[in-house]
Amino acid sequence: MTKQARDPAWQLKQYRTMVLIRQFEERVKYLFLEGVMPGTIHQYQGQEACAVGVCAALDAHDVITSTHRPHGHCIAKGLDVGSMMAELFGKATGCCKGKGGSMHMGDLSKGIVPAVAIVGGGLPIATGIALSFKMNKEKRVAVAFMGDGATNEGAFHEALNMASVWDLPAVFVVENNMYGASTPVKMVMKVEHIAQRASAYGIEGRTVDGNDVEAVFDAAREAVEKARSGGGPTLLELETYRITGHSRRDPCLYQPEEERKRAVANEPIGRYAKKLLAEGRLGEKDLEAARESVKAEVEAAVEKAQRDPLPRPEDALEDMWV
Repeated sequence: MTKQARDPAWQLKQYRTMVLIRQFEERVKYLFLEGVMPGTIHQYQGQEACAVGVCAALDAHDVITSTHRPHGHCIAKGLDVGSMMAELFGKATGCCKGKGGSMHMGDLSKGIVPAVAIVGGGLPIATGIALSFKMNKEKRVAVAFMGDGATNEGAFHEALNMASVWDLPAVFVVENNMYGASTPVKMVMKVEHIAQRASAYGIEGRTVDGNDVEAVFDAAREAVEKARSGGGPTLLELETYRITGHSRRDPCLYQPEEERKRAVANEPIGRYAKKLLAEGRLGEKDLEAARESVKAEVEAAVEKAQRDPLPRPEDALEDMWV
């Protein structure tokens, strides 16, 4: 698909998926605040274009690893929101049978390794998966999502070095939302762009507007096709902004007011809607229909998850390595 020949149906699908992520996260936020849902959450509002743009460039048999902020990645890769909602409620019908919760969500049948809450923990796993693809001569790609903070972990450098030396079919995606928890990224690294770190390993590094879903797709597609054809790994830095707290009780007081206002004005969903309407290939009725269908899908997921059964005590003895 060329940039010039993008189909309106494809564009509407990307818009709807971003809205689905946003509505899922907003509904979950209030369920937690109401005390209805157990555990804790790290949410994805504001970063939707990153997950959607990257996953739109993948085939169904490609594999991703995620982070402690996995909901957006899972939805973008095709995980059913009903099974995700059930997982958050700790129900037996959840994608991980209620055993994983928010920070360990995934489904291998969808190409989603259950998320790793350890910062940078998914990188060596994705590298190992990419190595297996190469050894088995499979035309598949492994993608590791991470936040900017993960790029200061040893696992980041070890994974990139190994993937580079062995020309593995891997793509490393940094969602640079400008903060590692409450610490500005500029306080913890001297390079202007995280993508510059790719040069230390002799691989390509690109910095992309992470709030532009089509720009993300274009960059990811090139990186994925390069990896699939034996060209080795790429480091993609997607510059975005988290317009929600690091975790559920974070009021974001460390984010300057003017910076936050600019970020909210530049968030990816409203920005993409303006682009689509300006192009004239989709109308407000199309976008509104997408939003309404998403709302119904999320509400149905909540209602079903609340009715679904809890795991049995003996279920704790299943899915174990002995």
